Amino acid sequence: MTEHYFARKPAAPHRTIELRAEIRGREFRFYSDRGVFSATRIDAGTRLLAEVMEVGPSGRVLDLGCGYGVLGIVAAALAPQGMAVLIDRNARAAQLAHDNLALNGISNAYVVLGDGADAVVDGAFDLVLTNPPVHAGNAAVFAFIEGAHRALRPGGRLLFVGRKSRGALSFARHAQGAFGNAVEVERKSGYRIYRAQRQEGSADY
Repeated sequence: MTEHYFARKPAAPHRTIELRAEIRGREFRFYSDRGVFSATRIDAGTRLLAEVMEVGPSGRVLDLGCGYGVLGIVAAALAPQGMAVLIDRNARAAQLAHDNLALNGISNAYVVLGDGADAVVDGAFDLVLTNPPVHAGNAAVFAFIEGAHRALRPGGRLLFVGRKSRGALSFARHAQGAFGNAVEVERKSGYRIYRAQRQEGSADY
């Protein structure tokens, strides 16, 4: 059975490469390796979310399931007076994300090795970003959505990637149930970006 990127400790032999991408008018560099999500190229859904996300200059951002750190690093660059926390359960991905912060000169972010939003303080973030682990199954994606709700302050937003052929509509429905709202804000080449906002006075899902 092929090892998936959401394994805690990938067994695949290392083969580190460097990826480069221009995002939001800036060139970013990312080390990648076997055993992590989209190891040989930046995923199109991740890139679409990075291009459309709105991040305030002092925003507190959580990159949930960060992989080698694309979303969190771009968000930190857009929030020079804010901060970003990058989380992944895959130890190899978390180490790459840590290395990529330094590679891109990002000092207002750090990486946590952990399983979803349980590793962070509830209500601490203005924005949660995620391209969820669809190959781990619907339950894993639903847990990401529910964890994002807990991690956000009232009024905070979740932005997440869905793919039409891989359950995007069911994920949007789950976000609607958790947040009381979910809207599609962008779509391209089968990928969709959804936004959900934590409502004032809403209880944890």
